[in-house]
Amino acid sequence: MPDVVFTVDQSKSMRDQAVPGHNRWHPDVPAAVTVRPGQQIRVECREWTDGQIGNNDSADDVRDVDLTRAHMLSGPIAVEGAEPGDLLVVDILDLGPVQAPQEYGDAPGQGWGYTGVFAKANGGGFLTDYFPDAYKAIWDFSGQVATSRHLPGIRYTGITHPGLFGTAPSAELLERWNTRERALIATDPERVPPLALPPLEANTLGGTASGSVAEAIARDGARTVPARENGGNHDIKNLTRGSRVFYPVHVPGAKLSGGDLHFSQGDGEITFCGAIEMGGFIDFHLDLIKGGMETYGVTTNPVFMPGNVEPRYSEFLTFIGLSVDRETDENYYLDATVAYRRACLNAVEYLKKFGYSGEQAYLLLGSAPIEGRISGIVDIPNACCSLYLPTAIFDFDVKPSSAGPTMQDRGQCAVTS
Repeated sequence: MPDVVFTVDQSKSMRDQAVPGHNRWHPDVPAAVTVRPGQQIRVECREWTDGQIGNNDSADDVRDVDLTRAHMLSGPIAVEGAEPGDLLVVDILDLGPVQAPQEYGDAPGQGWGYTGVFAKANGGGFLTDYFPDAYKAIWDFSGQVATSRHLPGIRYTGITHPGLFGTAPSAELLERWNTRERALIATDPERVPPLALPPLEANTLGGTASGSVAEAIARDGARTVPARENGGNHDIKNLTRGSRVFYPVHVPGAKLSGGDLHFSQGDGEITFCGAIEMGGFIDFHLDLIKGGMETYGVTTNPVFMPGNVEPRYSEFLTFIGLSVDRETDENYYLDATVAYRRACLNAVEYLKKFGYSGEQAYLLLGSAPIEGRISGIVDIPNACCSLYLPTAIFDFDVKPSSAGPTMQDRGQCAVTS
C-alpha cells in the first residue's frame, strides 16, 4: 500500500480539509507534505469544482458554477533534494474513483461522475457558438464501465486519468505567464468567453499560507485552467496507469500538485467540462533526474510515456473536417482548430440521425474515448483533422447501411430551467 500523504474528506470543501490544497499556481504555496525520491505515495483528490455539481437532472448547477474556485488541487508535495533544473519522474501506478472498493455518496467520484457543457457566458466550450447554453449528463460507474441515464444506448470502458498535475512555477516563470496572458486579453478585452483568465483574488485558496504570503498568492497566482510550462491542465486521456511523466523542476522541492481526475474523456475534452469528472485517488512513484532539464532539453514542458492501459476498441467510424467555416464557407489557412471543430460538428449531425439531440451528441464526444488526430497540416490551404468514434460503445449498429439509421427516442440530457 502506498503511503497516503494527502487525504480528502469528500463531505467537506477543500478549504475545510485538515490540510487544505490550493487553486492557484504560485511558488510560495507552502508544501503540504515532503516525501523522498523512490517513495510510493497516494494522493486523494476532490472533484475540480469542489463539489458544485450534483447527481440530478438539472443543468442549473453547471450554468451557475463558480469558476473562481477551480481547480481544487491536492498538494503541493515537496520532494527531498529536488532543485531547479532537475526532472521530477512521476510514475502513475494506479488511480480511480473515491476509494477502492468503490464508495457511494453525494460527491462526484462516489459511484458516479458527470460531463458538462459550460454556458458561453461562463467558460464556454469548443462548440460554444453552436451550443451556448449549459447541459449535463450523469454517468454511473460499474467497475471500469460507465453508463448514463441522459445518454441511453451507450456503454463504454473509460481511460481513467488525471486531467491536471504539475510542478510549481518559479517567480520568473509566473511573471512571464501573467504578462503574456494579460497581453492576449488586451487584444479583445470584452470577448465572451474571455481569451484568458488573469489572476483573481476572489476565492483564492493558497494551501496553509497566511498573512502577506496568502495575499501575494491571491494577487499574483495564476489560474489553473490552461496547460503551461509546468504541466498543469493537459487533459490527455492516455496519461493513465503505467504512464511515466518527466516534469521540469522550477523551485526547490518541485512542489507537485494536481487533481481534476477523469473516469473517461475524448481527445480535446471539447465541452470544456467534457470528461467524466470525479474525485478519487491516484498512486505515484516519485524519483529525480538531477540536472535533467539541461541534459535532455526538457526546459519548457513535461514529456511523458503513455501507459499501455486503454479499452480494446478495434472498429471506428471516422469523421473528417477541413479548415473551412461551416456557416460562412470562409477558408482558413491550415487551421487545425477549425478543422477539428468541423469534424466534431460532422459527428454531431450524424448522431442526430439516430435520435440523439445535438447536446447529447456533444456530451458524448467530450466524454467517450474518441480519438482526435491532425491528419494533414501541409496541403495548403486546408488542414485536415479526423475524429475516430468507437462503434462498439453503442448498443445498436451506428454504421451507415442501406437500411438507414435506427431512429429512436433517446430522451434528453439535463438542461437548465
